Amino acid sequence: MIALDDQTSSPLPMLPPRKADGHKGDYGRALLVGGSRGMSGAIAMAGLATLRSGAGLVTLAVPQSVQDVVASICPCYMTYGLPDEDGQFAATAADEIVKLAADSSVLALGPGLARSNELTTFAQKLYREVPLPMVVDADALFALAEDPSVLQHPGGIRVLTPHPGEFKRLVGKLPDTTERASAAAGLARHDPSGKTVVVLKGHHTAVADGARFSINHTGNPGMATGGSGDVLTGIITALLAQGLAPFDAARLGVYVHGLAGDLAVAELGQVSMIATDLIHFLPRAFRGF
Repeated sequence: MIALDDQTSSPLPMLPPRKADGHKGDYGRALLVGGSRGMSGAIAMAGLATLRSGAGLVTLAVPQSVQDVVASICPCYMTYGLPDEDGQFAATAADEIVKLAADSSVLALGPGLARSNELTTFAQKLYREVPLPMVVDADALFALAEDPSVLQHPGGIRVLTPHPGEFKRLVGKLPDTTERASAAAGLARHDPSGKTVVVLKGHHTAVADGARFSINHTGNPGMATGGSGDVLTGIITALLAQGLAPFDAARLGVYVHGLAGDLAVAELGQVSMIATDLIHFLPRAFRGF
C-alpha cells in the first residue's frame, strides 16, 4: 500500500483572474500533436477543448495529408502539416515537432495518432526529448507501453491520462477498482524524477503524482463515448498552458470535464450525449464553480 496525502476534499485550484490589459500570449501557446487518416476528429476535438479552456494560442501539428480536413473543422486554431506516410506521421516528423515545441508552452501528444512501429519510435522520442510539460493520451500511451522503461526518462513534466485498458498495457494488469489512487500513484512512481502525474480515468477518476492523490466525483455514464478522452486532454493542456501546476491542472481538468458532462446530461440525457457536447458545455462548467 502506497502512503498518499488525500487532497480530495481540498479546495479546487483556480485560474488567476485575467488582467484588463492581458493578451493572447499571456495565456499560453499550446501545441497538440496527433491525427491521422480516418481520425482527424480526435485531434480537432482536443484542439477545440484547449481553446474553450482558455489557452491563448493553439496549434495542431498533423500529418500533411489530413491538414486541410483538420483546418476545416474550426478556424480558431492554427494547423501545421508535417511529413507523413500513408496518412500517418513519418518518423522524421519528430525532429520538426521538437523545433516547433521551442515556441510553445505545453504539448499534448496522442489524439488520433494511430499505431505503427514508426509511430512508436516517434512518440517515444518526443516523450524523452521535449522539455515542455506534456499531456500524453490515446495512441501515444500505446507507444509508451511498447517499452515502459521510457517512463523512467521523461524530458520534462508529464501528465499521463490512461483509461483502465491503457493502464493495463503500461503496467501489466488492470487497476484494482478499490485502490485506484494507489494504482495511479504506482504508475507515476515509474518516473524517479517525480515529474509525472497520472490521471486514471473512469468512474471516480483518480489523479496522483506519487505523493498525493485526489478522487473526482463529477461526471456520468453518458460520457462513455468516443472522443471524451480527447476533450479531457485539451482541457488539461489549456490549464497547463495558463500556468497551473501539473497536479492542479489535472485535478481541475477532470473536475471541469465531468461537470461539463453533468450539465450536458441534464439537457440531453445519457444515451444521446456525444463528445462535442462536452465542448459546448465547457463555458458553463468554468462558470459553475
